[in-house]
Amino acid sequence: MTRVERISPATEKAALDYLSATPHDNVFISYLIRFDLSSATRHRIYVLRKDEAVCGVAYFSRQVVLACEPSDAPSFAAEARKHLGERMIVGPRASIEAYWEAVRTWHAEPRLVRDRQFVMALQRTHMKPFERSVTVRHARADEWTSVADNSAQMIHAELDYDPRGRSTAFSANIRRMIEEGLWWVGESLGRLCFFCNVGPWCPKTAQLQGIWTPPEYRGRGLASAALAGICDQLLRQTPELSLYVNDFNVPAIALYRRIGFETVSEFQTLLF
Repeated sequence: MTRVERISPATEKAALDYLSATPHDNVFISYLIRFDLSSATRHRIYVLRKDEAVCGVAYFSRQVVLACEPSDAPSFAAEARKHLGERMIVGPRASIEAYWEAVRTWHAEPRLVRDRQFVMALQRTHMKPFERSVTVRHARADEWTSVADNSAQMIHAELDYDPRGRSTAFSANIRRMIEEGLWWVGESLGRLCFFCNVGPWCPKTAQLQGIWTPPEYRGRGLASAALAGICDQLLRQTPELSLYVNDFNVPAIALYRRIGFETVSEFQTLLF
């Protein structure tokens, strides 16, 4: 028998075991299960069970995140009707395509589709030699406005909206992440020339987000030195790093490959 149900203490371990098989794809939901114990989040995480075995996990909130085989994606479609109003749907490309086919007859059309996004991963042994010409460090509390402005520029470039105009929580979230040591910066000649943050993580990988080089600092090798230096420090704490990037963002892909990141899978994101 196949059924979709809310995650529970009885299915949590099986869900994490399922997600750990492809950690780079599933780090976000793994993070939620491990570290977000709020009832609001728990009530939005669902598992797909076949003969009691967990064979898929989904999160329904402002973003819908899928972790399942393409053939199982339609099983979550009925649950999707109960959680309308999301701003994005994201997950492994083939699974999102199958999910969208199952819901598109009644779902609002996406305003933007990021059809193909490369999921890339980096291990210490794959890191390439790099110049230590940029100082890398945690962002300071007094730098939060610069971090917020550059983060907003990155989001606008990637997702085609300015987060500062949609939510008063954006700036507060930036400050909180800086306080928790999650925002990193690269500094050259006393100026901030690179930004990124550590997003969700699990025992096997940590996902890098918010990667951004201000336009005036591009083309000088500063991004390569900064990101490599940050990865060098983070890989002392986690066995792997991962990220995902739009297939048309050729400069970013080249940057990641210069450092040693390799493509491990593909995502797709639908934006509403």
